[in-house]
Amino acid sequence: MTRRSIALSSLVSALAALALLAGCASDAKKPEPKKPAAPVARPEPAPTPAPPPEKLPRVMLGIDVLEAEGFKAIAGKRLGLLTHRAGVNRRGESTINVLRRAPQSKLVCLFAPENGLDGTTKSATRFDDAIHAPTGLPIYSLYGKNKRPTKEQLKDLHAVVIDLQDIGVRSYTFISWMRYTMEACFENGVEVIILDRPNPLGGLKVDGPPLDAEWMSDVGAFRVPYVHGLTMGELATMAQQAPRVLHVKDSVRAKGKLTVVPMRGWHRAMRWPETELTWVQTSPMITSYDAVIGYAMIGLGCEQTAWRQVALPAGYRADYPTRGISHPKKTPEEIIAALEAFQIPGIRLVKRETRNAEGKPLAGVFVEVVDWTAWRPTELSFYMHKQAEKWSPLKVFASLTGAQQRTFQIHVGSTAWYEALSKEGMRVDVAAFVKNWSERAAVYQLHSKKYWLYD
Repeated sequence: MTRRSIALSSLVSALAALALLAGCASDAKKPEPKKPAAPVARPEPAPTPAPPPEKLPRVMLGIDVLEAEGFKAIAGKRLGLLTHRAGVNRRGESTINVLRRAPQSKLVCLFAPENGLDGTTKSATRFDDAIHAPTGLPIYSLYGKNKRPTKEQLKDLHAVVIDLQDIGVRSYTFISWMRYTMEACFENGVEVIILDRPNPLGGLKVDGPPLDAEWMSDVGAFRVPYVHGLTMGELATMAQQAPRVLHVKDSVRAKGKLTVVPMRGWHRAMRWPETELTWVQTSPMITSYDAVIGYAMIGLGCEQTAWRQVALPAGYRADYPTRGISHPKKTPEEIIAALEAFQIPGIRLVKRETRNAEGKPLAGVFVEVVDWTAWRPTELSFYMHKQAEKWSPLKVFASLTGAQQRTFQIHVGSTAWYEALSKEGMRVDVAAFVKNWSERAAVYQLHSKKYWLYD
C-alpha cells in the first residue's frame, strides 16, 4: 500500500468516527417527549347568596290562610266574590288574582258593594253591572238596581266568598252588604265564606249609641254600638247564630252554611299599625288608618249641623279628610276654646292651615288622639251637636225637616238623643248619655264574646 493510500484510508476513518460522534451527540441532546401538564386546580366559585327572606306583615289575613292551607275551603267549588279595592293579601296582591290561581275551584263572577270594585265611586252613588277588564269576569253591582245577589246570579254558584275591609263603625256600609249577601245566599242554598280581616280600631274599643230597631237601614244593618269592636268574621258568626239578626226565617238561618277563614297573628288589643299591613283605600274618604279614626270620631258631629269635615295636614303627614273640623262662622281659636271647655278625655285640638281646591287659605282644627285608653271615639261628636245648638240662632235639631230627621236618626240610631237635642238644645246633658251608652256597650261586649274568634 502506498503512502498516499494509507493517508486516504486514515482520512476516511477519521471522518466516519466524527460522523459517529456527531450522531451520538445528537442522540444525547434529543429532548424527552413532553408529558401533558397537570391540570391547574381552580377554587370552586362561591355560591350565590340567597336573597334575604321576604319581610311580611305579622298578621296573616283570611286570604293568606286560605292559600297557605292549599285552598281546601274552596276546593271543587264555583265561586262568586264580593270584594273591593282593599281586598288584597298581605303582599298586596288582589284576592281576585289569588282565587283565580286556586287549582281546584273556579271564580266565575264578582260582586261590588258601595263605592264600587275599585273603591273610588262617590258614596251614595249608584252604579251598574260591568265587566272586569283584566279578567273578563262579570261584575254584579250591589249598589244599583239590586242590593243583594239575585237568584239568577247565584244559581250556578256553590259559594260566595266575601273579602271586605271594614273600619269597625256601624254606619260604614260594608257590614250591611255582607248581611244582605248572607241572606240571599242562605235563601238560595249557597255557602258563604268569609275571609277575615282586622278591625282597624281593635277588638276592645266599643263605644257610642246602640241602634234602635226603627232606624235600621243601609247605614245601620246591625243593632250594635256605633263602634262595634268585631271583625267581619265575628259579625257574620253572630248573624248566623243569633236569632233576628238576619232578615230570613229561622229555619233558613239554621240551614245556612257559613265558613269563616280566620286570621293568624291578630289579637283584640291590636290596632291597625301593629298588624304591619299596608292600608289600602276602602272608599274615597277613607284613604288611611288615620281617616278611620276620624270617621268614628267626628262623622256624627257633622250630621245635619253647620260643622264641616275638612282635609287638614296632620303635621308631617298627609292630609286626612276626616280628621279636621271647621265651622263657617267661627275661627279655629274659637272652636278650640269652645270644645276644650267640655274637657273631653283622650283628645287634643290643634289649629292647622292648608289651602282649598282653588288655592285659597283654609284653616281648621285637627283632632289628635293622645290617650287611646281614655278616648271614647264618638264623644266629641255629641259635644259638637251641643255646641251647634249654642252657636245657632235657631234650634238646629227641632228645625230639621222630616227627611233630615230620618237621615240624622239612621246614622246616630238613638231616638232618645234626638228628642233630647230637639227639646233641650244647648242644655242637653251629653255626659249622662255618654255614661248610659258606655254601660250598655259593656253589656253588649260581654254578650258578644261568644262570637269572638280571637283573644
